[in-house]
Amino acid sequence: MEDMAVAVIAKSMLSGGVAGMCAKTAVAPLDRMKILLQAHSRHYSHLGVFSGLKGIVEKERFIALYKGNGAQMVRIFPYAALQFTSFEMYKKMFGESHIGRFSAGSAAGVTAVAFTYPLDTIRARLAFQVHGEHLYNGIYQCASHIFREEGGIRALYRGFTPTIFGMIPYAGLSFYCFESFKYLCMKYLPDWTCKSCSANTGGLVLMVPYKLLCGGVAGAVAQTFSYPLDVTRRRMQLAMTSEHTKKFGMGMIPTLKIIYEENGVMRGLYRGMSINYLRAIPMVAVSFSTYELVKQMLQLDTGIPIKTG
Repeated sequence: MEDMAVAVIAKSMLSGGVAGMCAKTAVAPLDRMKILLQAHSRHYSHLGVFSGLKGIVEKERFIALYKGNGAQMVRIFPYAALQFTSFEMYKKMFGESHIGRFSAGSAAGVTAVAFTYPLDTIRARLAFQVHGEHLYNGIYQCASHIFREEGGIRALYRGFTPTIFGMIPYAGLSFYCFESFKYLCMKYLPDWTCKSCSANTGGLVLMVPYKLLCGGVAGAVAQTFSYPLDVTRRRMQLAMTSEHTKKFGMGMIPTLKIIYEENGVMRGLYRGMSINYLRAIPMVAVSFSTYELVKQMLQLDTGIPIKTG
């Protein structure tokens, strides 16, 4: 029995890790552009999403669209593996109620980010570099520089507070919305959205197009509520990259205040939101869909208990 439980956890972690890698690689160019816009890179802050992507290719080559993605893959596999697997565990603890699903999602997000945050800081630093102005040569050199020159482990966790505050609504809403939309599809629209699957709880499995739809809507809702704290996190992570950015290293509230005073709500706290919708919706859609597909391949249950009456 214990061996079976370990096998289920291992399969769930593998499913989550693969899902995270697929989702992040699919939107890596948009991810890099988002970081450059959020942090007001002097090379790209005056450009829009598509002109910025074109500018990256012209100035730095096509492969530069994926700058920082190596560090992202090192981070995202354990991050997504922990997030999805811990969600399954927290869901059993908190139950299937509305607040239970939200709490399980929030707790899963906080658990995952607490273990992998330094890798996100490193990935952001690498992605923020432009051709000819490189401070770092790779993941190890970047990590050691931040650790030695900027304050040890605390520097690697700079921006962690707004990340946690942002992760609670983001992960909570992502998982809650996906699970809720999936439940509604399976209960009220099974003939259109599901196939029969005797191995699953409820005897149904959601078809791929509807997995993508549920995931995409969940991503849009979650990003809308958590985005200002994501901007704050990025500014704090990049605080020591130049004299101009040092002011963002003083803490979450001062950073939020500076962003608002200098750029306002839409041009500051929600800067880069259009590109974020372009990346977040497909990213979350691919993430949830891939997770469920890999689970199905590994013969794990992806069903939901359907209440009758």
